[in-house]
Amino acid sequence: MPLPRNAKMLTTKQPRAGKVGPATENVDPEKEESCHAKRSSSSPQGGPKKRSAFGDITNARKNQVVAGKKEAVKVVPPKAQKAHNALGVAKNNEINLKKPMKKTPPTAPAEPKVNPVPEKPVSQVPAVEDIDKEQQSDPYANAEYAKEIFEYMREREEKFLLPDYMEKQTDISGDMRAILVDWMVEVQENFELNHETLYLAVKLVDHYLVEVVSMREKLQLIGSTAILIASKFEERCPPCVDDFLYICDDAYKREELIAMEMSILSTLKFDINIPIAYRFLRRFAKCARATMETLTLARFLCEMTLQEYDYARESPSKLAASCLLLALTMKNLGGWTPTLEYYSGYSAQDLHPLVKRLNFLLTYQPRDKLNAVRSKYSHRVFFEVAKVTPMDMLKLEETLNSS
Repeated sequence: MPLPRNAKMLTTKQPRAGKVGPATENVDPEKEESCHAKRSSSSPQGGPKKRSAFGDITNARKNQVVAGKKEAVKVVPPKAQKAHNALGVAKNNEINLKKPMKKTPPTAPAEPKVNPVPEKPVSQVPAVEDIDKEQQSDPYANAEYAKEIFEYMREREEKFLLPDYMEKQTDISGDMRAILVDWMVEVQENFELNHETLYLAVKLVDHYLVEVVSMREKLQLIGSTAILIASKFEERCPPCVDDFLYICDDAYKREELIAMEMSILSTLKFDINIPIAYRFLRRFAKCARATMETLTLARFLCEMTLQEYDYARESPSKLAASCLLLALTMKNLGGWTPTLEYYSGYSAQDLHPLVKRLNFLLTYQPRDKLNAVRSKYSHRVFFEVAKVTPMDMLKLEETLNSS
């Protein structure tokens, strides 16, 4: 009757007397236990690694092979040992000469790993910071295309530069336009619309008046319709037509508002993706790593320019950069950094004249009766930035020249 399989596994084969077994059988039990303890239990199959892989990593198996060779030399008869004495001495000398040569190669390539790239000095750190690197993992930030998007907007600025259209407007003046924009700020605040909606609506009014000569009684209709179009472009849930008829105190009918919407869109050839200063301002504030309070101060300065016809012809990107530079100077937060110069495309000297004009506007307040922007930014939600004291003109000029 054959024995069970497990019974065969319990029997061990005894080596013959006087016969030397393989080197692996002569390993000390304590060393064998230590070898098991050093094995990693994270092999691809889930179990411990094989001993062959362990021997590849360390020199344990090499030591075992050398030990086996030494044992084999001891078993050699004395006559053969005397006959090959000279050959053995020569081999030992050769081994002794080769031992330091085998040990030196691992130490030579280890030196570059300790000091990686020593020839690159620390002082060569680039001055321009990659501001989109932190948002690479955010799919809604479009960080991969942000730089190209703003370069495209800078190119479109040239197409939407405004001429002096008030010369051909016989019934509308710059003061009437300021009153209209002041009312549009109140509408944006009451409807809780985005700031982009307000800036785009003002741009739509200006570009429409470039092409069409209008009468003063139609000016509010143009402004409310421009907010309606901008809301459809910027807002997730834009107000309906009845809301705009209500804020106009029912001065216009529904048919007139719809007809004005068709007139504005057809006049502008439905190309209403106009670059605005607010988008550039947020981009540049990110480059400066400005706080929310500093950004709000720059937004207040930029929104004050919406009422002024003289600033309507300024480039939106240059206007945004100048507002941010003035806000940084007022907060004593430094000047125009290389990162700002790289992403904005303007040097500090390019912005100095416009910065002085903005500080003059903030200091003398030419339109005291139009307080929509000031009352809006006097609220604590906006850090009460409208109450900040303007800089002295001479001090501002000294600060700009020293930076």
